[in-house]
Amino acid sequence: MKYLFCAIATTIGLSSAAAACPSYNQTASETHRVSGPQLFARKSYGVVAGGENYIWNCRHIQPGTDTGAGYFTASPDFSFHLSEMGRYQLVLSVVSECDSALLINTASTNWYYDDDDNGNLDPRIVLTRPLDGRVDVWVGTYDGEYCNARLELETFNR
Repeated sequence: MKYLFCAIATTIGLSSAAAACPSYNQTASETHRVSGPQLFARKSYGVVAGGENYIWNCRHIQPGTDTGAGYFTASPDFSFHLSEMGRYQLVLSVVSECDSALLINTASTNWYYDDDDNGNLDPRIVLTRPLDGRVDVWVGTYDGEYCNARLELETFNR
């Protein structure tokens, strides 16, 4: 009986954890429309990094780009509606006061995750051939703490 109770409790716990995972079906805190030419000059967006959902408990997210820890909110911090991206690569990076992490879901519904590629414990993701459309962005932290951060987007010619 004790084993049955533990199995039920574990199943309920995993179901509620999965429901709180980052999801592009959630409404973002901020929405922006930007084009490749506009992002040729770097744009910055302030955000509080962090969240309560451990990324590797979310089975539907399989970014394969990094294996570091990361905690994120369920709703994206930003949704960017991109246009005129055909001849650009897009760089998304974070500058923060803590060990931050970055999670994105692209217009082609691919997940990307990074922990430290921007240096100083900050993340950076380069999309070499971004599609026009919606990109959702979460700025989290390595350890689940919260801190002030800045998301930066910039395009470069391919």
